[in-house]
Amino acid sequence: MQSPTLVVLAAGMGSRYGGIKQMDPVGPDGEFVLDYSVFDAWRAGFKRVVFIIREELEAPLRAHFGGKLEGKLEVAYVCQRLNDLPAPFVCPETRQKPWGTGHAIWSARGAVRGAFAAINADDFYGSSSYQVLADFLRSPACDQDTYAMVAYRLANTLSDFGSVSRGICTEDSQGYLQDVVERVSIEPCQGGARYQDAEGRWQALSGAEPASLNLWGFSDSLFGRMEKLFGEFLQSRGNESKSEFFIPTVVDTLIKRGLCRTRVLHTAEHWFGMTYAEDRAMVVGKIAALTAQGVYPGHLWQ
Repeated sequence: MQSPTLVVLAAGMGSRYGGIKQMDPVGPDGEFVLDYSVFDAWRAGFKRVVFIIREELEAPLRAHFGGKLEGKLEVAYVCQRLNDLPAPFVCPETRQKPWGTGHAIWSARGAVRGAFAAINADDFYGSSSYQVLADFLRSPACDQDTYAMVAYRLANTLSDFGSVSRGICTEDSQGYLQDVVERVSIEPCQGGARYQDAEGRWQALSGAEPASLNLWGFSDSLFGRMEKLFGEFLQSRGNESKSEFFIPTVVDTLIKRGLCRTRVLHTAEHWFGMTYAEDRAMVVGKIAALTAQGVYPGHLWQ
């Protein structure tokens, strides 16, 4: 079976972080979090990486990776553009915010063939998460109607420096995703975690819930299905200046319409990432510890 492709969502604005978090050095040799994600994917058997970026990030990303990936991974860059919309839709002149993670993945439709994984550029997922997803994508279980999501224990995905948004998942008795509901303002608390509902009320979570961190596995059948849903989104919410087309909502809709099944793959890995500027020191420390333990070499790409 063809080796899977890694699709990296790297076009986010980083409003909470206060800078270009995708390109903030955190490793001993100036590596980004993204370097470790690409390295883990390469070790798991991915042979190609597609970076979904804003136009102004292409030159610095190319300069950063340079020849590091030569002989290891085929590399492509795709710009996520506000005006890249399915016909007959046009981008409102007032729109400045990217259309969201769903649109970012759809932007890669011309650069991806076969099975692929999708990740956020600023999240550290852990090496075993890539391995379990790569194994699925190379197996007969991955077909045109069967996708996958790597689920984390919610308590392993929270930040000490502020609230986060997570897709809270329910799976059926056969291990397939039943639904995924985006919860916002999730924060740790005594006894587990809590989130704010639409009315601003705090609701309790145990911390053991399966949570999505946008680590997905798809076949290229997703692009056509996604285009139809994106058109529906633009029809109903395209004139809202900050509306976003989220990939968890796409998958949830496809499941409920009977258009796909999504296998839940569990991982015991602990997430860390660059949501807030205060996260950076923690990330640097964790990378240093993993390097000292021999999980990663000190010079990642040498």
